[in-house]
Formats: sequence, C-alpha cells, structure tokens
Amino acid sequence: MKRRPNYLAGLGSLVWLFLIGLPLYVMLAATLQDRSDYAANGPLAFPKHITLHNYTQDFSNGFGHFFLNTVLVTAAVVAIVLLVIPPLSYAIVRSRGPITTGVFRLFLLGLAIPAQAVIVPMFYVISKAGLYDNLIGVILPTAAFSLPVCALVLTGVMRDITSDLYEAMAMDGASPSRVFFQLVLPLSKGGLSTIVVFSALQAWNGFLFPLVLTQSDSSKVITLGLFNFQTEHGIDIPGLLAAVVLSMLPIFIVYLFARRALVQGLMGVGGK
Repeated sequence: MKRRPNYLAGLGSLVWLFLIGLPLYVMLAATLQDRSDYAANGPLAFPKHITLHNYTQDFSNGFGHFFLNTVLVTAAVVAIVLLVIPPLSYAIVRSRGPITTGVFRLFLLGLAIPAQAVIVPMFYVISKAGLYDNLIGVILPTAAFSLPVCALVLTGVMRDITSDLYEAMAMDGASPSRVFFQLVLPLSKGGLSTIVVFSALQAWNGFLFPLVLTQSDSSKVITLGLFNFQTEHGIDIPGLLAAVVLSMLPIFIVYLFARRALVQGLMGVGGK
C-alpha cells in the first residue's frame, strides 16, 4: 500500500529550516561585507562586494592570541578531566568502600554549587596562590566545575558494563589495571566522548572565571577578546560576527568527529 506524503511534517520541516538557517545567513553574510556596506544595506541584504577583510582584521586586532589562549585552556581542562574522571569512575563502580562512596557524594554535591556563589572565595584563593592573571588560574577552577557532571556521566556509562565481562577478565587472570585499559575504557568510548565535548564546551565558552581571574591582554581568551569590537563609537558588527564564526569552528570540528560516539554514550554502552 502506497503511503501518502505527510505535507504537514514537510511544512514543519521547512519552517524549522528557515528558523535555523536565517540566523546563520545573517551572521555569515555580515562577515563577508565591510562595515559601511552592512550599515547601508542592512543585515538581510546579500553582500554586493564579498571581502575577507573582517577575518584578517580580527587577527590583526589580537584575535590569534586570544584564540591560542583559549585553545591552551580548553586542552588543559580536557586533559585534567581525562586524567581524573575515568579512574575515579572505575573506582566508584567497582569499589563499594566508604571512601569511594564519600568521594562520589562529594562530587554530586558539586552539582548544586553554582560558580557565581563561590567566585569571591575563588578569587581570594587564586590570588593568594599567585595565579591571578595567569591561564593556570583559569584552568583549575574551570576543570573543577566540570568534574562533577563528567563523573556522573561516566559513572553511569561504566555501570552499564555487565559483571559477566568483569568475571571473564578475572578468570583470565587480568589485573585491575588491565581490566581498566582493555575492557572498561574501550566500552566507555561514548561516555569519554561525552565528557570531552562537555568539558571542552565549558572551557571554550567560559566567561566568568576569565573575567574575574584575569586582567591583562596577554591572559585574555576569546570570550573576553570579543569586547574589543565595542568602542565608544559603536560596535563593529561584521568584525564581531567574523570573530564569532572563527570561535565556533574548533568546537564544531570536535563535535563533528565525536558525534557518533557522543550519541552512543547518551544511548548507553554499545549504542543500545
């Protein structure tokens, strides 16, 4: 029996595509025209004279340095998360001792503490440690506030690994470290991709910690560097949107390569 086309669903898809595509078109079109053309033609007009001046101007205004700082912060935060969370989650899942249980509860408590509530004592601690206006002073609190969610996600993924697999490895004489590296980590690739993407987003889009814990241009990241496009004479909208496009590309690339494992991690071990 031939199925009738669902015109209502098709219409809804077109409306949704329009709602998603229009902001992207406005943003990309603005980056390809200079400031005077944008002011004269408006945000919806197609650029008459396509130019890449906004992108080159961004780098001459220091965007490259802000970009490099953000890459360093993001890479360091992801590295800390990957060093701490997988063995911690494995210990929580396999051990029923009071120490691991208490540590896990402490991490869950971190979910209820917003960064805004501890920014003043955080500023005091970072200043006393001599890390103010230093990228390390941004990396450490950013990683700390990423750990609770990452621990919760990866612990849930590792709990889906059946006990039969652990017993089979134990019968083969595998040590706990071998079980961790040869069994747990390969079956937790989806969860690992999830925590990588989450922690990378937290670090890349972070604003509060860089704002409060840094001051000089040498320690600025992208989110603070975007303020450079606002002057006493107005905002350079094409240049600002060009910087936004450039700042979106790395996270988009990370998601592009990790999306399959990310979906599997959200669905469970093995994509079930």
